[in-house]
Amino acid sequence: MTGMALLITLALQAVPAAGQGRVIHEGDTVTREVPPHHGTGMSTAYRISDQMPNRSMEFRKRVMHPGASIGMHVIAHDEVYYVVGGTGELTVDGRVSTVRAGDAAYLYDGNDVGIRQTGDDDLVLLIAYPLRERAE
Repeated sequence: MTGMALLITLALQAVPAAGQGRVIHEGDTVTREVPPHHGTGMSTAYRISDQMPNRSMEFRKRVMHPGASIGMHVIAHDEVYYVVGGTGELTVDGRVSTVRAGDAAYLYDGNDVGIRQTGDDDLVLLIAYPLRERAE
């Protein structure tokens, strides 16, 4: 095998082709952190898609503990928040809606959004959005 062929072979092995999937265990992705966008309180983040090379989207689970919020921010892509558990208040372009388990919010590029946990239980969200370009 020539030097160039060996380099190409190694490069192809290092980054799986788009479409080659695998199982990710959420316990391998967990971090405790202040929610993003100048949020308040504490959350547990599961950065699920960060485990995948050559990805074109983000997929995350975020558990918003009592009093936590993701600060208002303008999004630069379509995004989905799916509520798995708890209750919260979602603000989209100044309009506030109560969300609870089973609700989904489809948010558009350019919306100004934020969400805060309300009630006694953690607000558990699944969040998905596309990346501008594939992440390595």
